Amino acid sequence: MVKKQLSIITLLLCTLLFCAVSCKQQDKQVSQNRPLTVVASLFPLYDFAKNIGKDKVDVSLLLPPGVEPHSFEPKPGDIIRIHEADIFIYTDAVMEPWVAKILQAIENKNLLVVEAGKGIPLMKETSAEDGEHGGTDPHIWLDFANAQHMVDTICEGFSAKDPAHKIFYADNARAYNRLLNALDSRYKNTLAHCKYSDVVHGGHFAFGYLAKRYNLHYVAAYGFSPDAEPTSRRLYDLSEMIKQKGIKYLFYEELLSPRVAKTIAQETGATLLKLSAAHNITKEELAQNVSFLSIMEQNLKNLTTGLQCQ
Repeated sequence: MVKKQLSIITLLLCTLLFCAVSCKQQDKQVSQNRPLTVVASLFPLYDFAKNIGKDKVDVSLLLPPGVEPHSFEPKPGDIIRIHEADIFIYTDAVMEPWVAKILQAIENKNLLVVEAGKGIPLMKETSAEDGEHGGTDPHIWLDFANAQHMVDTICEGFSAKDPAHKIFYADNARAYNRLLNALDSRYKNTLAHCKYSDVVHGGHFAFGYLAKRYNLHYVAAYGFSPDAEPTSRRLYDLSEMIKQKGIKYLFYEELLSPRVAKTIAQETGATLLKLSAAHNITKEELAQNVSFLSIMEQNLKNLTTGLQCQ
């Protein structure tokens, strides 16, 4: 009788042990099948991450739609979102100077932080007209070779966090980089045959990388900070440049009031065209699933018009 009771107890213990192991494996399987929770600081990173991870990731944009990124400061709710994520992606300490302090407050030891711009050299903010502004240009994604590097860095982060789908992420990253490479070729071919090479921008200094890559001469009304006011001397110099060179189009930027650009346009008779650095998008654009590639395609169309390319 005692042996029989022991056999029953042993059987029950084995059953409970099997259930515990099975449940643990099932929980692990559920965890593996759950999409990675990803928070990206800026729109280009958000869009890159979506294209790399597809259905294996759940990506959210930290920057609220329509908000200018240079003056953005995370709120407590934003910090919670980062804390609860599997992966947090940002550009670098120059573009998002608030990141270091935020990460010090994050207690999630399993959070993987991806610095997408790591290893990309930054260029100084310069202009042939007024010399160096004294800042560093953080808009690295506007050189599409840099954008491809950022895609690879994000892909490495996804693969490290979710090695089971490493090949999936790598294939998607390669496919997206082919699209960026094709876009780069269209820019090169189009912008090599233009009447003008001067990109006169009534916004802050954001297109240095793009101009350098395609041998364009870029001048902006503002320096690095969009909050700074251009001097009257600066506005006068830009207006004179437009008049003397017979430039027909003046570019303005997304998310900021084109007040300065309108002032220059009224003085010179130039027509305004938008040039987007794609830091962020509006609520309407987010609802329409506007992509980084589509924004850059529109930029090329406006550059083609503005520089009078063949």
